[in-house]
Amino acid sequence: MAEQEKTAITPTREENYPGWYQQVIKAADMAENSEVRGCMVIKPWGYAIWENIQKNLDIMFKETGHVNAYFPLFIPKSFFEKEAEHVEGFAKECAVVTHSRLEDDGKGGLRPAGKLTDELIIRPTSETIIGASFSKWVNSYRDLPLLINQWANVVRWEMRPRLFLRTTEFLWQEGHTVHATKEDAIEETYKMLNVYTRFAEEYLAIPVIQGEKTESEKFPGAVSTYTFEAMMQDKKALQGGTSHFLGLNFAKASNIKFQNREGKEEYAWTTSWGVSTRLIGALIMTHGDDNGLILPPRIAPLHVVIIPIYRNKDEQNKVGNFIESITEKIRHLKYNDEKIKFKIDGRDMRGGEKLWEWIKKGVPIRLEIGPRDVDSNSVFMGRRDKRPREKVGVSVDDLLKNLPSILDEIQNNIYQKALNFQIENTIKIDGKNSFYQFFTPKNKNNPEIHGGFANSHWCGSSKCEEKIKDDLKVTIRCIPLDAYEEIGKCICCGKESKKRVIFAKAY
Repeated sequence: MAEQEKTAITPTREENYPGWYQQVIKAADMAENSEVRGCMVIKPWGYAIWENIQKNLDIMFKETGHVNAYFPLFIPKSFFEKEAEHVEGFAKECAVVTHSRLEDDGKGGLRPAGKLTDELIIRPTSETIIGASFSKWVNSYRDLPLLINQWANVVRWEMRPRLFLRTTEFLWQEGHTVHATKEDAIEETYKMLNVYTRFAEEYLAIPVIQGEKTESEKFPGAVSTYTFEAMMQDKKALQGGTSHFLGLNFAKASNIKFQNREGKEEYAWTTSWGVSTRLIGALIMTHGDDNGLILPPRIAPLHVVIIPIYRNKDEQNKVGNFIESITEKIRHLKYNDEKIKFKIDGRDMRGGEKLWEWIKKGVPIRLEIGPRDVDSNSVFMGRRDKRPREKVGVSVDDLLKNLPSILDEIQNNIYQKALNFQIENTIKIDGKNSFYQFFTPKNKNNPEIHGGFANSHWCGSSKCEEKIKDDLKVTIRCIPLDAYEEIGKCICCGKESKKRVIFAKAY
């Protein structure tokens, strides 16, 4: 019997997926829990990934005509009360500022003082506070469309925090736009959903399904919410981000009006859309393996790490000079219209320790260079889309010639692997018993990885949706935008259905 290959991460995905996830983050030195319960400290490697997400998305937003602004962190409670459905949807998640200062309590401690007459909500989302500004900025049809984005932090009180997936404070972007017509606003909603989808697939290498949320799952106060859903390696869904058509709801609440071409005053149509640091969680769970993080080159903080191998000062100089001659040429190479990012790891550590550290961090390419490699004008290359032991010797000339195309190949391989996994675990299910079996673990005390995406019929009833949620903790992730009309029977009640939807357990 062949010896099982040791892994850098324990537990493995199969043994304990939630535990594996936490250990990948720790091993890659991406983030840690804060002293404030439910909050996280994003460490340099994790933040560098967020910076790349932010940078590339920001370019895509600006290419579609949007500009950045910033709005207050504090929102008067009275603003939330103007839109009833919105405040109801976020009420349980709000952190509230009730006092303006602290004073000595006479016992060696501090107590709140200066009670506020209008309590402030720490931003859970900004529709209401941004609407207050938009009501002043928009006066005429000539002011439209108004296309604004903000990069910010938000606070939503979280009972069961998990790094990057659910934290009380997290980083995100939120787009807010105003339009003269319903058609323009709906077009914007779809446009930004497509921007997100392109970013997820082309940069994060995460295949996604676009769809509309059901009434019970949509954004509080929205007319329609659209989502892109990804499958994690435990076969659960993760909502990558959302784009909302808000209709006239928030315009009426914030009094956003404009004078149309005929000189008549009317309410404007608005949208909002956003993604967050949750995308980093999606990145980890879509691509990571039992040796740690795997980063698609287009989002990796480093493309190449170079490990010098030597035993004495003479070999160190010999290898160092050789590496310098290589990196001087790499500096002139580009990948995805940017300079290739590389690092020489010259720390005084064993080579094997350094190699495994970078494997766990997910760097796409590792180059080991020792005295023999100098003599043969070659390098020893390992790729993160392959097993750690699958290393090959490559001549320097071939490396420099092919480095951008190798990075492209890694990006494509990572995406294709994730796509194959999604396809293999998306199943059409028409029988109720089969549906329930699909989502029921064999071991209820310690559930194994099970389920996936069930592409099944639903009659449209919220009662059926709620019953499945209560029975199985399974929700309708979306009504796919590419779903075609097909007569069938609801997976729950058996009544007629005209379309299939995606059911899954989810984060």
